[in-house]
Amino acid sequence: MAPKAEKVAGTRPEGVRDEREAAAHVQQMFAAIAPRYDFLNHLLSFSLDRMWRGRTVRRFAHILSKPEACILDVCSGTGDLAFALDRQRASLLDDESASQRLPVFASDFVEPMLERAAEKARRRACVTVFAAADTLQLPFSDASFDLLTTAFGFRNLANYEAGLREFARVLKRGGELGILEFTEPRKGPLAGVFRFYFQRILPRIGGAVSGNKAAYAYLPGSVAKFPSPEELAALLRAVGFGDVRVASWNFGSVILYTGRRI
Repeated sequence: MAPKAEKVAGTRPEGVRDEREAAAHVQQMFAAIAPRYDFLNHLLSFSLDRMWRGRTVRRFAHILSKPEACILDVCSGTGDLAFALDRQRASLLDDESASQRLPVFASDFVEPMLERAAEKARRRACVTVFAAADTLQLPFSDASFDLLTTAFGFRNLANYEAGLREFARVLKRGGELGILEFTEPRKGPLAGVFRFYFQRILPRIGGAVSGNKAAYAYLPGSVAKFPSPEELAALLRAVGFGDVRVASWNFGSVILYTGRRI
């Protein structure tokens, strides 16, 4: 069994000294891989990422069925979860309500990603609004949203606790949170297979296709250092979330964390 990785306050790419440098590194890295980002997401996950997002949006059908609900997707990247949220919402509403639904707001601090999200939005009938924003300093008032989501982006924050506190700040009391994220399975017959794929195969394919070996070497390291499901659930409770639940998918390598703002 591999030794348990040391946990950190937030992502720490190799060579960075503090949170400011970590954030700058992540921003530059994702800007560089933006042109091939969607293709590689689907390729490296065998297109299972679409299924995981679908499960996530269905988990919040009770909120999405309300056309007046305010929804924010952060670390949105090229917008796939934001689009999935809006499609699910439209499918739950009658034609009149669907035409009057509020847009899904989506934010990210990597502008090349947002440019691709905007291109995709123009090709789809999705009601979405994208904005450049730092997830640790969101430009929204307190208690603004009924639902906040993020898919495979929370792990890249320079400070996890600060990020969760910011989520709690912008959510209304009773508002809900969904964090879809990778984790490294610690046990089970496929834990070793997952680590081999994630540490040996994925970086080679991702590096070759994207032309950026460092970015796809960063990915398995960031997953290995990420808090365990139990640790992140405890942190969610500590910063003001109740009814915290952990759903484990894909043999324990993908987790959906949900909670309610107390």
